[in-house]
Amino acid sequence: MRFFIALFLISTLCRAQNDSAITIPMLGVHFSAQLPFGNLSERFGNSFTAGGSFLLKTNKNWLLGTEASYLFGGTVKEDVLVQLTNPDGFVTDNEGYPANLRITQRGLILTLVVGKIIPVFGSNANSGLMLTLGGGYLQHKVNIYDASQRVAAISGDLEKGYDRLTSGFTLTQFIGYMHLGRKRMSNFYAGFEFYEGFTQSVRKVNYSMGLPDTQQRMDVLAGFRIGWILPLYKKAPDDFYIY
Repeated sequence: MRFFIALFLISTLCRAQNDSAITIPMLGVHFSAQLPFGNLSERFGNSFTAGGSFLLKTNKNWLLGTEASYLFGGTVKEDVLVQLTNPDGFVTDNEGYPANLRITQRGLILTLVVGKIIPVFGSNANSGLMLTLGGGYLQHKVNIYDASQRVAAISGDLEKGYDRLTSGFTLTQFIGYMHLGRKRMSNFYAGFEFYEGFTQSVRKVNYSMGLPDTQQRMDVLAGFRIGWILPLYKKAPDDFYIY
C-alpha cells in the first residue's frame, strides 16, 4: 500500500514540475540549408543561411523575437555577364587573358517573429513543438568577385549593373521542436522553415539586358534549420524539469 502511495506522490510531483513554464530570454545562433522556388529558382540554386536571434519565451510559452540571417550559395543560374563573354565562353581581363572571376549568391534576411511552444511527447513545460510566423526584409544579389582586380567593366560601381540586387518584404514560417534543458549547453531547436518574398530589383538598369528590371517577383525558400540557444536566466529553478 505504501508503495502505491509513494508512486502516486511521485507521479503528482512530476506533473507539477512539468507544469512549471517560466519566462526565458534567449540568444540563439542557427544554420539552415534551403531550396529555392518561384522566381528565385530561376536565378539561384541551393543556398544556406547562418545567423542569430533574440527570443523571449513567456511563462505562457509564447515566443516573441527578432532574427537576422546571412544568405549565401555557390550556384548562379542566370548569366549576368553574358555581354562581357567572348565567343570562347569566358570573360577576359584588361590584358586579354581569361579573368579569374567567382560568381556566387549573397543575401540578407531580417525578420520579426511570434510563435508558441506546445509541450508534447512528455517533454517538460518549457520544451515542445515550436511554431512561429513573422515578417520582415529579404535581400539577395549575384556577388561578382574579381580576384585579380583586372576587369575594368565590373570594377567599382560598374559591378552594380550586373549584380541583380533585389529586395522586398518577406513572410516566414517555422515548424519544429525546441528543447530547453537544465544545462545551458543542451538547449537547441530544429525544424523546417519557409520564406515567401515579395521583391523586385533595386537597380535602375541591368547592363546585360540594357533595360530597367521592373518585374514583381515571388522568391520562395524552403529548408531545414538547426539552432543552438543560450538561455539568459541566472539559474534554472529546481522544478523546471521532470526527474
